Amino acid sequence: MKLLLATRNRNKVIEMQQALEGTGWQVVMLSDVKGAPEVKEDGATFEENALKKARSAAQVSGLWTLAEDSGLEIDALGGEPGVRSARYAGEGVTDGERIRKVLGQLVSVRDEQRTARFRCVMCVIDPAGGERCFEGRCEGRIAHNAGGSSGFGYDPVFIPEGHEKTFAELGFAVKGKISHRARALQQVIDYLGKVQGLRPADPGIT
Repeated sequence: MKLLLATRNRNKVIEMQQALEGTGWQVVMLSDVKGAPEVKEDGATFEENALKKARSAAQVSGLWTLAEDSGLEIDALGGEPGVRSARYAGEGVTDGERIRKVLGQLVSVRDEQRTARFRCVMCVIDPAGGERCFEGRCEGRIAHNAGGSSGFGYDPVFIPEGHEKTFAELGFAVKGKISHRARALQQVIDYLGKVQGLRPADPGIT
């Protein structure tokens, strides 16, 4: 069966593709779907944005569709940047500019108060319109300085719980096991595995 990844973020596509290898699902990119619209991520929550993207892509493609929304929540900033993580420093800025803004706001914040988490919500829509959402979290803290060259987004300043290096320093192999996206995606894979095991005549499966 085909599974459409409803994102144009190349880094996210790579992470999800790698995790879905060997699952029996044929991954389809959003760029492969003619007429797939741009979706404005203006929801108040990660789930709202993920569902909005998934519904839009599923409606056009008619395929099993997976969409996600994720972001960084920093306790000392009242949970920001949160759903505005990609737009926190303005539209069209670089990851480096976003990181500099966050670090600038935390200059006087002590280590014990730099707690944060990455959150990811993934939503799957089947061809019949059924919807399921899954959430993954990764607790940690914000470093005082950016470090590492792997990863993307805020990875160079996020130190996951149980580690002393940032995601960007730990690399994709470690991140792929413990990240918010990895944890949400594992739930998705478990769900899709059950779907594959059901006969087409079973209720709710088309």
